[in-house]
Amino acid sequence: MGFELLNTLGKQREPFLFICDYKAKSVDAIKLSELDDRGVAFMIDAPITYERHKQSFHTMTSVAFESYKKKFDAVIEKIKAGETYILNLTQPTDIQTSLSLKEIFELANAKYKLYYKDEFVCFSPETFIKINNDTIHTFPMKGTIDASLDNAEELILSNTKEMAEHVMVVDLLRNDLSMVAEDVKVEHFRYVEKISAGERALLQVSSHISGMLHSNWHENIGTILQTLLPAGSITGAPKKSTIEIIEKIEGYNRGHFSGVFGVYDGEKLDSAVMIRFIEKSKEGFIYKSGGGITLDSNATLEYQEYQDKVYLP
Repeated sequence: MGFELLNTLGKQREPFLFICDYKAKSVDAIKLSELDDRGVAFMIDAPITYERHKQSFHTMTSVAFESYKKKFDAVIEKIKAGETYILNLTQPTDIQTSLSLKEIFELANAKYKLYYKDEFVCFSPETFIKINNDTIHTFPMKGTIDASLDNAEELILSNTKEMAEHVMVVDLLRNDLSMVAEDVKVEHFRYVEKISAGERALLQVSSHISGMLHSNWHENIGTILQTLLPAGSITGAPKKSTIEIIEKIEGYNRGHFSGVFGVYDGEKLDSAVMIRFIEKSKEGFIYKSGGGITLDSNATLEYQEYQDKVYLP
């Protein structure tokens, strides 16, 4: 049934949780009335304390820089060839921790949190789409800096590489919304928010884009989501060719990482991009992370960013 089931539940105004993998091939819809029996837990607009955790990740094994750079260089060649302008390159990191996935879910400080059947957990700061009062909103998030740096906000907003990356993603998301909505506009361009990043805080740059939906959007929830997926902020632009490049270069299965999850309560919808993501494998826990690559990107700095995003907020 997939996305068609979401349309049916929306038409019935039946509240549900949905979880969709990165490729938008696997969609799980759970009625909120049945959630307790499914081994799934979530939080939307979760309270954030910024307290230091007594336990976190003990050891990590990242992809070697040499291996990462080969993939980075392959992306740069695709950019030079005009096949992509920005590509979100992600990689897995093996982590060790005494915490269970459920404990990580309970400890993490993030706006959106999901624990799924002891298979994975995510604690995401990034909204995918919100729908209320027949208006759809999206909040592309691109650009991160350590909040403790002197003049951190000024540095991130004046960085030309970060500006170019953000502009491309905003343009992509604006075009995506135009496929499902009318009167699409950028409400707020490049505003800064502070987010928890383990023992430190980060400044994250976002924008706000909105559009108007027809009043029958409830019965088309699945269709709207299917049209917008995969999320532009974790793929790149142009989306179709960039997704094909990701498939060839990344060399691993994203699975549910960088997919989306969300809640429809019968009146409105709120959803998140599944970043800050830990998956359980037979060998242990895998943390998946990455960042946007443009022609101006530096391999060493991007490799550091991929590692810096491995944390328990």
